[in-house]
Amino acid sequence: MPPKERRLRQPVAKMVPKELEDLGRTRIDYFYWMRDKSDPDVLAYIREENKFADLMTKRTESLRDKLYAEFISRIKEDDSTVPVKNGGYLYYDRVVKGKQYPVHCRKRTKKAKEEEIILDENEHAAGKEFCSIRPPKVSPDGKLLGFLLDENGAEKEQLFVKNLETGETRSEGISSVDEFEWANDSKTIVYSIVNDVQRAEKVFMHVLRADPKDDVLLYHEKDPLFEWMPVWKTKSKKYIMITAESHTTSEVLYIDADNPSAGVKTVCPREKGIRYFADHQGNNFLIITDENAPEHKLMEAPVGDTSKANWRELIPPRDNVTIDVNDPYQCMEVFSKFIAVWERENGVRKIRVMDTATKESHYISFVEDLHDVTPMKNPDYESNVVRFSYSSLVTPERIYDYDMRQRKLNLRKEDKIPGHDPTKYHAERLMAKSHDGVMVPVLLLHRKDLEKNWKNPCLMYGYGAYSDFEGSAPTFRKNVLSLVDRGFVFALAQVRGGGDLGRRWHKDGAVFKKKNTFFDFVACAEHIIAQGYTAKNMLAINGRSAGGLLIGAVVTMRPDLFKVVVAEVPFMDVINSMLDPTIPLTVGEYEEWGGPNDKGIYDYWASYSPYDNLRSMDYPNMLLTTGLNDPRVSYWEPLKFVAKLRALKTDDNMVLLSAKLVQGHSGASGRYDALKELAFTYAFILERLGKGELPSSLPS
Repeated sequence: MPPKERRLRQPVAKMVPKELEDLGRTRIDYFYWMRDKSDPDVLAYIREENKFADLMTKRTESLRDKLYAEFISRIKEDDSTVPVKNGGYLYYDRVVKGKQYPVHCRKRTKKAKEEEIILDENEHAAGKEFCSIRPPKVSPDGKLLGFLLDENGAEKEQLFVKNLETGETRSEGISSVDEFEWANDSKTIVYSIVNDVQRAEKVFMHVLRADPKDDVLLYHEKDPLFEWMPVWKTKSKKYIMITAESHTTSEVLYIDADNPSAGVKTVCPREKGIRYFADHQGNNFLIITDENAPEHKLMEAPVGDTSKANWRELIPPRDNVTIDVNDPYQCMEVFSKFIAVWERENGVRKIRVMDTATKESHYISFVEDLHDVTPMKNPDYESNVVRFSYSSLVTPERIYDYDMRQRKLNLRKEDKIPGHDPTKYHAERLMAKSHDGVMVPVLLLHRKDLEKNWKNPCLMYGYGAYSDFEGSAPTFRKNVLSLVDRGFVFALAQVRGGGDLGRRWHKDGAVFKKKNTFFDFVACAEHIIAQGYTAKNMLAINGRSAGGLLIGAVVTMRPDLFKVVVAEVPFMDVINSMLDPTIPLTVGEYEEWGGPNDKGIYDYWASYSPYDNLRSMDYPNMLLTTGLNDPRVSYWEPLKFVAKLRALKTDDNMVLLSAKLVQGHSGASGRYDALKELAFTYAFILERLGKGELPSSLPS
């Protein structure tokens, strides 16, 4: 029987039964029609949902304005980054009050001459709803600037080159570019492109102003499981590296940056189930691998013969410490005489420094136990200084230069938050027992004067996929203060599936163990309630993308446990998406979620897929967001979820969908627009928890 339609003030989507037969199972999907973006009814329904969301949140306008003003008060609207030396210039970025996007600049290093603006992103964004420019790259001779431009959020970037002497900017006629790098002649570019399903597939060599049809194909990755292909240049400027990657296997190739036409060589042929990543130093390649090392080890091999017989161990594998390869191109900074390696122990990142000549290592020490460190730009290969960012849940960001030879820290910049007093806040880590007895970390931030009386509102965030930990790392989040200063507890659930406690932690929440992610999150929620930090009727939860799947799964498992739910660009329709290889990135995801050839995987997906587990019952207040051009999680996933939820729910709690028509997976591109979207989300949470400062004249 079709879901029962409930006609309240909210939009009601039409129901068109479609019978689907997959892997011997038959099911009926009443909202399958929403996948067809060309259907005028799809856009009409999205507009109806947006109109309804505007109507239902109109009463929070003044609260949103207040939150937005608070966010603005915590940033320097006129600000600049710490200059980075590269060649004969100091490069830095500026933001200007009232402008959405950064201005990229440089000055001569020998004399403090007049600033040169090499790229003003605001000029390219003029008149556009969306504009994303990835960090531009200057040619080796300093005369040209290459950059990738996305004008609708679909991540099909176009390659542009600006002549820094004449100011001329021209398209190279190449679209769907994923990554690019300059060869050392400053006229040749090596770039990768994505195919129709957003998989990085081919690497080409392009000579400036030449017809792209004449570009030379350097490499073609034919395995559909390999969905990423980063292209980057070693700090030594000797090689352009290409890494073909799946979730479980990788292969590193390299090109002579002085002679890219010589073709591609391989560091080590791929072996199924083994991941490795390589960088260059002197006469060696430095290699991080998980072969016989679940948490990774660091090896070196001579450039002349990189066969495994010549690999030498620099950092051995350890069970309780992982080399932090969530982003393998930010886990190691290689200099001519030193290596800085980002490691992770007990959920906290630390920096290990090794002297290449002596092989002696030491760690940079920090006072706070719960902190986070991330690498910044370090382009100078001959430098003894590594730059990184430091923060904690209570300490705003600080930019440090660390002299690896003298072992001295130099504070280069500190984020000053007006009125922020770190001594008034408390950060702690609790351990919650999950369904199988595993202890799961949950980080808390709150004011020191908070009482554990079950009366405090709480916002808990989770992600739990791809070995990612950025969203749940103990970093400073200045805008969360708008909640914490209103009496909130802010919680970060470091659930399995993420990389907070290493690669094993990730694997224990993937494929047939995926439901551990959801059980862990529920355990964290129940634990902080049991400890008196909050209560069911005061608990809001939030996640985005794969974290949106987490949120959708737990709300269908335990709708009684949460008062407010926010799922941003959420992965909700697991079965339909994972069975459709034409959807961007799906095939490459088989190693994370399981593939259709895995025995029993359909039934396992069906046991947690949020869209398929909606039932006729009461649900919390919910806000879902999406972008019509999202290439990573299709817009129709949250759309279908909301439509089905409206038809089934037995309560009068608010369900809203906010769908941006010119936007992708990452949300608003402009810094002010992003803060307005966050104010909208926070106002929804506050109002639904009864903590909003609302005008009394508006209807409830």
